[in-house]
Amino acid sequence: MDYKDENQHNTLNKNTEELEKNKVTNQASDQHFTEETENNDTFADNHSTSKTKNPKNKSLLHFVLGGISGGIVSIILIIALVFTNVIPLNNGGNKGSSSAEEDKSPEVIETLASEDADVATNIEETSKAVVGVINMQQQNIWTESEEAGTGSGIIYKKENGKAYVITNHHVVDGAEEVEVAVNYSDERLKAKVLGTDELTDLAVLQVNGDKITTVANMGSSKDLKVGENVMAIGNPLGMEFANTVTKGVVSGLDRSVPIDTNGDGQPDWITEVIQTDAAINPGNSGGALVNGNGAVVGINSMKVARQEVEGIGFAIPVDAALPIAEKLEKEGEIKRPMIGITTAAINQVPPQYRMNFPLPEGVKGGMVIAEVQEGSPAAKAGLQKFDVITKINGKEVTSILELRKLLYSEASIGDKVEIEYYRDGKKKTTNITLEARDNPEENTEQ
Repeated sequence: MDYKDENQHNTLNKNTEELEKNKVTNQASDQHFTEETENNDTFADNHSTSKTKNPKNKSLLHFVLGGISGGIVSIILIIALVFTNVIPLNNGGNKGSSSAEEDKSPEVIETLASEDADVATNIEETSKAVVGVINMQQQNIWTESEEAGTGSGIIYKKENGKAYVITNHHVVDGAEEVEVAVNYSDERLKAKVLGTDELTDLAVLQVNGDKITTVANMGSSKDLKVGENVMAIGNPLGMEFANTVTKGVVSGLDRSVPIDTNGDGQPDWITEVIQTDAAINPGNSGGALVNGNGAVVGINSMKVARQEVEGIGFAIPVDAALPIAEKLEKEGEIKRPMIGITTAAINQVPPQYRMNFPLPEGVKGGMVIAEVQEGSPAAKAGLQKFDVITKINGKEVTSILELRKLLYSEASIGDKVEIEYYRDGKKKTTNITLEARDNPEENTEQ
């Protein structure tokens, strides 16, 4: 029994030893399989590098040199970013990020606003000098004066407690009272009309200067260029849209526009104006046309109001307007020479009446005298009704426009002019000494 147990014990020990051997063998096999699996992708590289020692040293050298060159490139890139402000020098945490944002924001604003920054500031100041001009008229004797129309004006001068406004004649024409409204006060100022001139369509008003804070910068129109940016400031459609600014360009210079002052359908005067496509609407009359610096270069006056026309407005050049304003301010009127006659062009006379003033076949135009004012230069020179004036100082006269241009632009009060005329078909001449016109509002009398 003991033997059997001993044998059994020996057998058990032997089996145990074999089992341990198998276990070790299996572990070694598993470890080898795992290493082969993990290194399968790199086996070829390891196999090639294990054959010789020199390639391994070269790879190490390449690795070292690559690291050094990469570091140098990184340093250069960082320096470039610092100097271009992409990476700010003061980059301590959140404070650094905030500084970077603050540095970028002003640059963006400046880029967007740099073109109009100075203009906007100057236009804002100039707009304070552009006022509303309210034409007050009495509808009947039982009512007080009411608002009959609204235009614009420019405060161009302030002295001795008074402020002076230049506007258009047609803005204040027929007014019993005139009021001025500034855009920084709700109070309307009573205005005194110092003088108006129908031919140039200008007027000057005077108001108390205590409430006036801004005077316009009156520039010059002589240096304007076609295509130059300009802006119109005024009160289109009344005070509801006070100090509206519209932008355009100078479309033309020295435009000659015929003006019908008496409503007879015939031009009575030619005015030289600036043409612009800046929007000029009813109520803009008398407002400012300003250049890019905010200086006034024109007085907005009129526009072509036809359905098929868009963007044709006109302004009186400031260089022509200011001398007129100065005379209106001091004298109340523009004194122009006169000869004391009422005239009409031959082509306006009905054919049945032309027998009263026969003319030679070679005479195709002239001005027929309809009336001679008593005591006038014409009467003193012997001119009579139905005489036909054909030349003044050797220049042909075929329209009221040419007659006025010769008298008002090329002659002065006190000048002596030569008149060529026809009476009963015979040519005659006489000399006339020009005198000041007594009634400046009567434009049919020359």
